[in-house]
Amino acid sequence: MPPSCCGYLSQYTHHHLVAFLLTFFSYVLLHASRKTFSNVKVSISAQWTPSIQNDSLSPGETWGENHLFEDEKQATLFLGALDSIFLFSYAVGLYLSGVIGDRVNLRYVLCFGLCGSAAVEFVFGTLTEWLHIYNIYLYCGLWVLNGLLQSAVWPCVVAVMGNWFGKTGRGFVFGLWSACASVGNILGAFLASSVLKYGYEYAFLVTSVVQFAGGVVVFFGLLTSPKEVGLSLESETGLSPVETDTDSHRPLMSDEEEEVEVEVEVYGRQHQSIQQPDEPLDEAPQAIGFCQAFCLPGVLPYSLAYACLKLVNYSFFFWLPFYLSNNYGWQEAQADRLSVWYDVGGIIGGTVQGLISDFLGKRAPVLATSLVLAMAALVGYSRSPNDQLINAVLLAITGFFIGGPSNMISSAISADLGRQEALRGSKEALATVTGIVDGTGSIGAAGGQYLVSLLESKLGWMCVFYFFVVMTGGSIVFITPLLVKEVRAMWRDRRAMRRQL
Repeated sequence: MPPSCCGYLSQYTHHHLVAFLLTFFSYVLLHASRKTFSNVKVSISAQWTPSIQNDSLSPGETWGENHLFEDEKQATLFLGALDSIFLFSYAVGLYLSGVIGDRVNLRYVLCFGLCGSAAVEFVFGTLTEWLHIYNIYLYCGLWVLNGLLQSAVWPCVVAVMGNWFGKTGRGFVFGLWSACASVGNILGAFLASSVLKYGYEYAFLVTSVVQFAGGVVVFFGLLTSPKEVGLSLESETGLSPVETDTDSHRPLMSDEEEEVEVEVEVYGRQHQSIQQPDEPLDEAPQAIGFCQAFCLPGVLPYSLAYACLKLVNYSFFFWLPFYLSNNYGWQEAQADRLSVWYDVGGIIGGTVQGLISDFLGKRAPVLATSLVLAMAALVGYSRSPNDQLINAVLLAITGFFIGGPSNMISSAISADLGRQEALRGSKEALATVTGIVDGTGSIGAAGGQYLVSLLESKLGWMCVFYFFVVMTGGSIVFITPLLVKEVRAMWRDRRAMRRQL
């Protein structure tokens, strides 16, 4: 039986708290600036498609100076293309930044990603509007660069958290911590809606300045490992410097003997170089290779499942305010504020489901149950009436069952995968594994964003929600083998306990 959460949390020091908060708010600020683009899509579309009915132009501006597209549908398709461009470059960057994060100081990589991304977003949303520069190729190039820079952040913050927090209670700690993305969405929505009346460029200005300041704070304040303050990994996380979680693969794979045999066969050569007990404990372990990380047990099925799930989750992230404003006719600021209920549900879902997975000692059963309920929640939300209260409740429920599993795969399960027994002696793999999982998820999300805009323009929003249901079912299919193994392991454990009684 796992220890109680209160008993487990009592072992942490103020160093843990600082690492938790700095990594948490680093990603909060990143997601707040990322959310800004989805919150101002209506205003950007209006600015790029001037018409007689469009009063967004000042008296001194002419129709031709702002003309990028003939109508709103063309602008919507381009906004969807920008989302896909961002996510594709973000995915490529994740594969690279994960490998870099395991070889370069995590603090440097994290600060570079935060500050660089803030500068690009300032140019994209604020400077181009101030200088009246409207160019499709410039927008695309800036958004590619933004995706590459932002990709440096997530693998680094997960790796830092993995350095400070061991496996015991990881589902709860990482479930609580993974709310950073949802908190960032909420913060970004409120910041954007509060200054949107002055122009969408000021929404980009506020979030980019705050993000840049956060990057500076991280550079001077973050400790990436207990070793930086003279603390042993064993005392801080329960791991010696050459050890990994000996059972961290159990929530992901069954404990059958043939799995261990496969691990030994694939990684036997790496294990030959493991340090002996009489060697110095502070010798730095070697980072694992990209292909080796991809072949780790559980990495591929969870990556593919996350590709389907992140497509749905990020479609809500990018398109929810736009959907609420266009489908129900609500004002853009109202739609921005209402969309935060999806993130509220995701925060609660990630924490509660992580806690349950700690209690069970398994991740896949909790994940599969939530995804089945998510399919029903999507059907229910697609039929929401034109009532803000009912819509908010249905949004929170949908966020609970979609955002919760998404947070769990991207944080706790990624940490489990990056600390499993096959990595013994090659501990520097957490950033690489996290980059693979999140990068594969981002590829799925990237392809989905253009499909969402295409389906909406051709068939309507109802078909978009049916598409979400199908993709959620795809996530269940990919984790089914792991689910079966974990359920079998649970039954074996119960039979063993009964025999002892």
